[in-house]
Amino acid sequence: MPQDLQTWRNMGIIAHIDAGKTTTTERVLYYTGKTYKVGDVDDGNTTTDFDEEEQKRGITIYSAAVSCPWKGHTINLIDTPGHVDFTAEVERSLRVLDGAVVVFDAKEGVEAQSETVWRQCTKYSVPRMCFINKMDKVGADFERSFESIQKRLVAHPVALHIPIGYADTFEGLIDLVVMKAYVYASGERDTKITEIDIPDSALARAEKWRHRLIEEVVGSCDVLTDKYLSDQPISEEELKAAIRQATISNRMNPVLCGSSLKFIGVRKMLDAICDYLPSPLDVPPVEGHDPNHPQEKLVRHPRADEPFAGLVFKIVAEKPLDLYFIRIYSGILRSGTRIYNPTTENKENVTRLYRIFAKRREQLDEAGAGDIVAVAGLKESLTGHTLCDFKHPVVFETIGFPETVISLAIEPKSTSDRDRLGMALSQLMKQDPTFIASTDPETAQSIIRGMGELHLEILLNKLQKDLRVEVSVGTPRVAYRETISQKADAEGRFIKQSGGRGHYAVVEIEIEPIQPLAGEEHIQFESKIYGGSVPREYWRAVEKGLREATQYGVLSGNPVTNIRMMLLDGKYHEVDSSELAFETAARIAFSEAMKRAKPVLMEPIMKIEVSTPEEFFGAITGDLNSRRSVITGSDVRGNYRVIFAQVPLSNMFGYATDIRSLSQGRANWAMEPSHYAVVPNSVAVKILESLG
Repeated sequence: MPQDLQTWRNMGIIAHIDAGKTTTTERVLYYTGKTYKVGDVDDGNTTTDFDEEEQKRGITIYSAAVSCPWKGHTINLIDTPGHVDFTAEVERSLRVLDGAVVVFDAKEGVEAQSETVWRQCTKYSVPRMCFINKMDKVGADFERSFESIQKRLVAHPVALHIPIGYADTFEGLIDLVVMKAYVYASGERDTKITEIDIPDSALARAEKWRHRLIEEVVGSCDVLTDKYLSDQPISEEELKAAIRQATISNRMNPVLCGSSLKFIGVRKMLDAICDYLPSPLDVPPVEGHDPNHPQEKLVRHPRADEPFAGLVFKIVAEKPLDLYFIRIYSGILRSGTRIYNPTTENKENVTRLYRIFAKRREQLDEAGAGDIVAVAGLKESLTGHTLCDFKHPVVFETIGFPETVISLAIEPKSTSDRDRLGMALSQLMKQDPTFIASTDPETAQSIIRGMGELHLEILLNKLQKDLRVEVSVGTPRVAYRETISQKADAEGRFIKQSGGRGHYAVVEIEIEPIQPLAGEEHIQFESKIYGGSVPREYWRAVEKGLREATQYGVLSGNPVTNIRMMLLDGKYHEVDSSELAFETAARIAFSEAMKRAKPVLMEPIMKIEVSTPEEFFGAITGDLNSRRSVITGSDVRGNYRVIFAQVPLSNMFGYATDIRSLSQGRANWAMEPSHYAVVPNSVAVKILESLG
């Protein structure tokens, strides 16, 4: 447990794919003394990308935690994936982190996934800094990247560093806080940074950026505003303190620059992490509620004298025991103790407690508030579950994950594989909340769902290589949804008498379409019963039956979304009524109501961003239009045109091959889920025919 939480930093490195997150992490580990050999993504020997698939593909797939020291501070760092298919890894990491460094490619600026991770930070109110990386890259442009952060992210960037030179001439940076230049010896890792006065050729530019910095900072601090207006000097300590407060309160995003590959700017970034990102004491105490009285709010502060409370944010399947990653919000967690899971209402054993360093680990006796650790011995807990002291139960807000957009049918190749498949799929679902496995009731095939083709490909490799279950794989299919276009009501009756105790339940419901706001449930339930037509103890059974029924729509058998379900009335029998009877009656009522509510098919719409040389712009936009896309805008980045569009996922299979042909392999593209939209009638008819 840290002696001084003020020197503790729980932070993540997040970005669009190929912006340089893992390379930046490798440099951080090298400079903090945690590694003595610098790994390289291209060589497949980085510390945090230790999985075989990560090394083979040169991308980050799983978030990896490392703990490292820097100038009297302890930094718990999580390196996250950049590919949109693995956005859940970013989501669950940001849920438990206090701060983040968002990395940008100096040539590309803000890219598609940059916007996604920025929104995720905003969702959890995570203070963030920006690191404009790859300043040594041909086409690097600090000013344009800075402007894209300001405009596309609706952020409040404030430059603390500006580069000296670009591309081949990039040799260092100017620190606007202390107004000094720092020059780096090219390609040498351990050469001391040379601090010099700002060169005359760069002085006017530095003073312009310094003036912008001062204006932004004094605008966020009343004390400095008074000093500024009265022409009093502002000290370096006062400036840093004001930047820190503005960063922690999300009123400012400090912007740094460098080249992680060339070892430039990484040590200055580490200084800035310690200077400006929050400690566990700087962020608001976490809020939760009493599981026995959900309306009662509870608060947990990062103090050792409060009851233990933490959140499970990641599970890694290992033999003999799974590892559960936990952010501790209050109290002390000790090895060999029992803790309580209020969601499952079970007590859990903590048999081992570890500090994690990528794939290595250090066993601990105890850990305290503000720490991120892994434990072994838990059995029933899942991602998003709260763990706490049995005598002081609390439930924190869980972690929300995006909906799956693609599915595959799989079948075991042998009888022995069939016996192991269910257990293996359960294990994968436990690790990855965006992976869903179910059984098709008509074909008895196993259906797996995920965030994209790459996501399912990685999981299938894990299923067959690591878990040794051989399966035959069908072709990818879009994960369609159903919704309704009007209100409807219906009655469900489940009345049976079979000699002994019978079954009796009558349920009357109404359903209506909704457009949920951000953060709201896409399937909502409420009871409008006043009186005793359906006793309160059966309301939960009705809700359970209705929610189960939404998993299979009436048009295509796909799940139903964007719907509100209301229990209006019903009947019960004092002897024959049961929870099972009301669940069944609710499912019957829902099926009938769906048929009356004019159901419609919905498809996932993807947001796509294509960067292409000018000469291929027309061919690529024409191809996108042929895929039922809507072009929402375009931009110019150097010699490239960037196309922004929304396009149905069903029309994007095989796009990687097509765009290579259209652009002679020179275009880049990125795609991420945007929303679900109603399928046009003419297209829906063909889709439903193909679904059989």
